[in-house]
Amino acid sequence: MKERLKELLEQVREGKTDVEAALSELRHLPFEDIQFAVVDHHRSLRQGAPEVIYCEGKTPAQIRAIAERMLAKRSDVLATRADKEAYKALKALDRRARYNELARAVVIEHKKRPPTDGLVLIATAGTTDIPVAEEAAVTAQTLGSRVETMYDVGVSGIHRLLGRKEVLASARVIVVAAGMDGALASVVGGLVDKPVIAVPTSVGYGASFGGIAALLTMLNSCAPGVAVMNIDNGFGAGFLAHRINMLGE
Repeated sequence: MKERLKELLEQVREGKTDVEAALSELRHLPFEDIQFAVVDHHRSLRQGAPEVIYCEGKTPAQIRAIAERMLAKRSDVLATRADKEAYKALKALDRRARYNELARAVVIEHKKRPPTDGLVLIATAGTTDIPVAEEAAVTAQTLGSRVETMYDVGVSGIHRLLGRKEVLASARVIVVAAGMDGALASVVGGLVDKPVIAVPTSVGYGASFGGIAALLTMLNSCAPGVAVMNIDNGFGAGFLAHRINMLGE
């Protein structure tokens, strides 16, 4: 958005556009009402990242229309909980669209950001937790963080985790996605001196209650420095991890 403001000023100075046309565009810079959505173009200035499109409950046409308005303002697009139909709509809009099927996320980037010096490490207890972890990874990467993953290192085979202490120590912030008993977050929190973001997943047998058991375990963690996201909220974890990571840049 900053770049567009500069461009408009230059175009007015050089006579390439008139003041009325520039003012007309400026009216839509804070937000733009497209009837079924009000696109928040100002968010990147307020929060350091553009609005993210949550696709569940939206039609492919609605998703495409929101992305089209964002791209017109030279904003990157991150669409979460996107199915293949949403991806097709965005790919038809912009051939740069990339789809991570596990994360159910579509990304359209104008240009690659240089990765951060700090590392966001994403760990899972099991393979079935990977979709939530991938959503966190895609989110943090799209925002500009350097990301590494460490999957299937749960407490039922804890030697898998203990054998990778160097990776844990190298991270600036760690996201832990775990279902069932959700114990991995507490274990990691007891091993490191950095923030741990715990994400309970809706993985497990009947008494896991769709992730509530893992959520309660994480909320009751005895390890200090563990923060807890909502069930399956990989996006929220990746976004928070990036913000923490940026504090050290």
